Amino acid sequence: MKRRVFIAAALPATLAACGADNVWDDAEAVKAARFVSNEPPSITLFTVIGIPRGEGGHSALMINGSQRVIYDPAGTWNHPSIPERHDVLYGITDNFKNFYIDYHARETYWVAEERVPVSREVADLAIRRAEANGSANKAFCAVETSAVLRGLPGFENAPSGFSPLKLRNWFMTLPGVTSKRHMDGDPANNHNVLIRQKNGEFTGYARR
Repeated sequence: MKRRVFIAAALPATLAACGADNVWDDAEAVKAARFVSNEPPSITLFTVIGIPRGEGGHSALMINGSQRVIYDPAGTWNHPSIPERHDVLYGITDNFKNFYIDYHARETYWVAEERVPVSREVADLAIRRAEANGSANKAFCAVETSAVLRGLPGFENAPSGFSPLKLRNWFMTLPGVTSKRHMDGDPANNHNVLIRQKNGEFTGYARR
């Protein structure tokens, strides 16, 4: 699996971590990274929200089925140990999930984590839909996240459009949803977070 270049870039005010991505790692790397969680099947919506204005900056899905992946449309988080294929990140252990959240949570953004329990069949369908969706264009994170969800039983009414907040507000009405709030006081520039994660460090975050 090729190692990616870590790019220093501050997050735009309205697009926390939205950017084009056309990565396609090889099948052996994807297979080797496969992680199976012992948690029940679920679909989790991550929403990156600005501080202090509360604007929506990014939408992504963590899907826990026969394996656990993150669908990160137009996202910029990466790690040398995590293979990617067109916005689908494989091998999402608890540690890498924390890395992903820590990358987005900083003094200018917090991360909302909403989880909905689903059947294994629905979770695996979500993974297949994410894999088939292709790379998202810049700023289309909410559009493509919603497109993946609308093809799933129980998620057919996911709103379309460019607003991560609109998608989150709808997701929070689903049966059985649980919420977590992740906040961190790290500086706004996330380049150093990538470097620390590359070196095996975890900067940590606060859950509220």
